[in-house]
Amino acid sequence: MWKDFKEFAFKGNVMDLAIAVVIGAAFSGIVTSLVENIITPFVGVLMNGVDFSNLKYTFGDAEILYGSFIQSIIDFFIVAFSIFLFVRLVMKLKRKKEEEVIEEEVEKVTVQEELLMEIRDLLREQNKK
Repeated sequence: MWKDFKEFAFKGNVMDLAIAVVIGAAFSGIVTSLVENIITPFVGVLMNGVDFSNLKYTFGDAEILYGSFIQSIIDFFIVAFSIFLFVRLVMKLKRKKEEEVIEEEVEKVTVQEELLMEIRDLLREQNKK
């Protein structure tokens, strides 16, 4: 799965990128809700209640809010991975449908074609002798 994600993220295929952008835009509300309401609190529990967004470094009068940056990076990876899983599911379903179509085409051998194949095989055997 990591290999598939790496290929997806770094493949550079314009079509995959376009699909990811469209899906990301279409599901941004759902993904944002998933990240903010389910995954982020769960990660916080796993990290003993650490809230990254409040982490800051004060330098004189300036505050460097590096915690918000860390949270943005985590959110990005969660969103990217969610989109990857969705695209992977869609591609798997598409491949399955294509395989079914190919199987149907193979099974559509008519009686006439089957007889012709038998004749061809018999002629090959006779020519070998």
